[in-house]
Amino acid sequence: MTAPQHPVEMSLDQCLKCNICTTACPVAAVTDLFPGPKYQGPQGGRFRQPGQPTPDHSIDYCSGCRVCNMVCPAGVKIAEMNARVRATLVEQGKVPPMQRLRNNLVARAATLGKVAQPVAPLANLALSLKPARWVAEVTLGIHHQAPFPPFASQQFGDWFKKHPRPTNPTRQVVYFHGCSTQYYEPRVGRAAVRVLEANGFEVLIPPQNCCGLPLLSNGEFKAARQYHKNNVRSLVEYARQGIPIVGTSTSCTLTLKEEAPELLDMHDEATRLVAEGTYDFNEFLLLLHEEGRLKLDLHPIPLTLAYHVPCQYRAHRLGRPGTEVMNLIPELKIIESQAACCGIAGTYGYKKEKYAIAQQVGSELFDFVRQVGGPVAICDSETCRWQITHATGVPVVHPVELLAAAYGFELESPLAEVAALQAARVG
Repeated sequence: MTAPQHPVEMSLDQCLKCNICTTACPVAAVTDLFPGPKYQGPQGGRFRQPGQPTPDHSIDYCSGCRVCNMVCPAGVKIAEMNARVRATLVEQGKVPPMQRLRNNLVARAATLGKVAQPVAPLANLALSLKPARWVAEVTLGIHHQAPFPPFASQQFGDWFKKHPRPTNPTRQVVYFHGCSTQYYEPRVGRAAVRVLEANGFEVLIPPQNCCGLPLLSNGEFKAARQYHKNNVRSLVEYARQGIPIVGTSTSCTLTLKEEAPELLDMHDEATRLVAEGTYDFNEFLLLLHEEGRLKLDLHPIPLTLAYHVPCQYRAHRLGRPGTEVMNLIPELKIIESQAACCGIAGTYGYKKEKYAIAQQVGSELFDFVRQVGGPVAICDSETCRWQITHATGVPVVHPVELLAAAYGFELESPLAEVAALQAARVG
């Protein structure tokens, strides 16, 4: 038997068979359709040979949340191992054609945004019609209750082109906004730009496409590779100049830093420079604070709010920079969720066969958000925000939106109650 050569597969020999990953797996806890990370990852990996047919059909029920990686005491790359097996199933034609079509549709948020956002009112009407949602479930396998966000009336990039630039910036930063900010939540990008400019930065936004993570999660490595190459080509010159690259989508920044280079075996100099020069937004702000360069004249926000640190953020292995940054805001009390996962896992919870699993996985988090109360909850990941709002009815914002509010910038929905509290305090 030929020994595996890729570092991901090589890590399987570090497995201690301790079952910690299976105990912590949020999917295995609610369904028998996924036997657990140990069985599908390192244990199954010992029976796989390159180019051989794989029987790993249940691998599709791994959500890719990376909880297994975070709890593994031996450092086995279980989530990456499972992702590569899923890609093998795609390569071998083991994914049914209609399922693969569905997977590609939900994994191409940028394509959907480009087509639908210019006709946002009509697109949003179609998404709200129950018959249309049922047709999508029957024909494509997209669950009729899946938490699709409405398309924004204006793309973030169009707003940014018209946004007045600061007159005397002292430094530059590249903003990687991601698909969600571009087409669904431009308010997050507006908040990010305002916060960066308030701290003396000129914000640069070079051409960019989807980070490729949804495609990676669905085993579509070939398409993801081209996406990542395009982004590296666009970003590398900034990295060479030492201009930091920051992103508000923690999934996008993790993909640029780690997921795409590792899963796609892209270890060239340009990819490495971009990975090393990329920061999650809160990580970047905390570094500024530690250097004494973060503006701290913040207005109070007298609220107690629930905060969920999503799986992809914990996978950065940075600690809790979001909590630390929000703790700088006077009178704002943050209560962190201890739930493992919201269940959505990118595109996972949109699929007919996985929707109920996703809701069960996230039930602990949903109960927590309801218990804490407050006009909004907080989460760094866009799909997690949509999932939490879908399950609880509570609007969810990115931490940067609260920071923008504390800096005194004009607030956008769903932060109307924060604006009312600030106005009352001033009065």
